[in-house]
Amino acid sequence: MSDTHSILPPSPQLVEESLHAQRNRRLLIVALVLSLAGLAYGGYWWTTARHWVQTDNAYVTGNLVPVTAQASGIITQVLFEETQFVNRGDVLVRLDEHEASAALGRARGRLGEAVRHINSLFFTQRQLAEKLAARRARHDVIRHDIDRYRRGVPSGAVSRQILQNALDHLQALEADVRETQAEYDALDARIGGTTVMEHPAVELAKHEFIDAHLEYARQRILAPASGYVAKRKAQVGDRVKPGTNLMTIVPLDHLWVEANLRETDLVDIRPGQAAEVRVDLYGGKHTFRGTVEGLVPGTGSPFALLPPDNSTGNFIHITERVPVRIALEAEELREHPIRPGLSTVTKIRVNDVGQSVWSSLAKANTEEYQTDVYDNEFISADSLAQEVMKTHLVPGSSSSLSKPSDEAGRRNTFRDGRESAGEKRRVWKTDTTISNLFE
Repeated sequence: MSDTHSILPPSPQLVEESLHAQRNRRLLIVALVLSLAGLAYGGYWWTTARHWVQTDNAYVTGNLVPVTAQASGIITQVLFEETQFVNRGDVLVRLDEHEASAALGRARGRLGEAVRHINSLFFTQRQLAEKLAARRARHDVIRHDIDRYRRGVPSGAVSRQILQNALDHLQALEADVRETQAEYDALDARIGGTTVMEHPAVELAKHEFIDAHLEYARQRILAPASGYVAKRKAQVGDRVKPGTNLMTIVPLDHLWVEANLRETDLVDIRPGQAAEVRVDLYGGKHTFRGTVEGLVPGTGSPFALLPPDNSTGNFIHITERVPVRIALEAEELREHPIRPGLSTVTKIRVNDVGQSVWSSLAKANTEEYQTDVYDNEFISADSLAQEVMKTHLVPGSSSSLSKPSDEAGRRNTFRDGRESAGEKRRVWKTDTTISNLFE
């Protein structure tokens, strides 16, 4: 009987009390764990988290240098493929040069023709100057004869008919002089105050030649910057025109992070603050050190293809994001290469003082912000144009050494077109009637 009483189950009241005790212990443990976790997070937030702003809406970006055609032509050779490294100035694509070469030959011919034509005008001007001087001399001879005839008419030594004939001859010579003077003035209006090399017609032909030479030179498409080739679209046989996109060059030694922060997180963001960037490529193996360079002056909405128009009433209040540019150190990029477009988790230390929100630390001073591969094209074309002009310039032409007006002044045998109309009239004013012969 004692054994039977020893194995009887506990009373329900005892079981319920035991369950309540276990539940209370477990709740106490959970409460203690949650309290410790809250205290730990509170301590972490107070000492660390509140000093940082973090986002995973951030990615690596950089300068993507487009390579476009600058001239029309058919692609005959593609010299580089994607992933290959190119140096600034390397020939990337060649175009068929036949059309450009023919156009350059025509421009060379037009330039030579213009030089010869303008040169001939200078020689024509010299010829007119001599012709005008000769007619002036004949005019002076007749004028002197008329003076003698006037003195001889009263005494009967010279008949009035001879004097009248001389006056008629003088009028004809005056007309010849005025005609030659007008021809000279018309020619001087075309070439006066300039030289063969500086004449507008020659300048026009010269720059047409330069334009044709640039078209010819740009049948070879050069790399404007050093970097890796990506997005190659050029194919042999394609006919391209100026502006056709052929490929892209990506310099990997200058990259930065664009972190899109919520507008509610921007209050304490300042240029100059330190940042930590964890790129998904490396995971937790490496953290890049960065610096806030500046805040983009606007969210993505105003720069969208279809910007929002809230005045229509179709308005949704959402939290916008503003891009923040974060610079990365060049040394770290060399040791841990990354690519544009990689995702990152970025943190910015907002307890750093930084600089004014109106300032920016971004600079356009690296190699991909400028190129000199086209500098020599114009210099070379201008030099070739000068050679063509000198080849077709007639030797001995004084027009390349002095102005026509200077030559006219040295000769002093004709009017250079700068006298007033009244002065010219006084020069050629003579007595043409018999009634005033004896005044």
